Amino acid sequence: MALRNAILATLLDGEFSGYDLAKSFNASVANFWTATPQQLYRELDKMEAQGLVAARVVEQRRRPNKRLFSLTDAGAAELAEFTTRAPKPTAIRDELLVQIQAVEAGDDKAVRRAVADRMAVAETKLKRFERLRDRLLGEATEAEFLATAPRVGPYLTLARGMAFEQENIRWCAQVLAVLDRRATVNDGGDRLG
Repeated sequence: MALRNAILATLLDGEFSGYDLAKSFNASVANFWTATPQQLYRELDKMEAQGLVAARVVEQRRRPNKRLFSLTDAGAAELAEFTTRAPKPTAIRDELLVQIQAVEAGDDKAVRRAVADRMAVAETKLKRFERLRDRLLGEATEAEFLATAPRVGPYLTLARGMAFEQENIRWCAQVLAVLDRRATVNDGGDRLG
């Protein structure tokens, strides 16, 4: 998937400045896509040149003018075509997993710290996703929202992001429990094996 597809999908929600798009990526798309503001601005310029987005300048007092981007018909058509393609399978490429794979040959305490740090990041992200879910739902129940909301895609991707972080937390807790148990046994002089 290209960054452009994530931008086009985000623009379904309306007009965004580059700054607002970057904030939106941090809040609503962070559960499945990350991009730096510089990457977003570069891609928006390319997409504008290709006619996928349109930009209009909004003059501001005491602040620099800003450009607001919106989806064009060509951008909507490209996004529609993107939804017809079979997605590439997801592949895990995670440095922490390599460290855990090699934990017996390395620094057990450093690996445990890295796992604990990963769990803390997952817990923080999950809390942010839960707040976003609560804002999306408003006063509606999940069932009401899914039946009546004009767009359910953002909610469904958010639900996947939440499940991903919940599983990260569960897995990190499992890894820490195993490594802590092994450290206790090994410190007592017993050898596992």
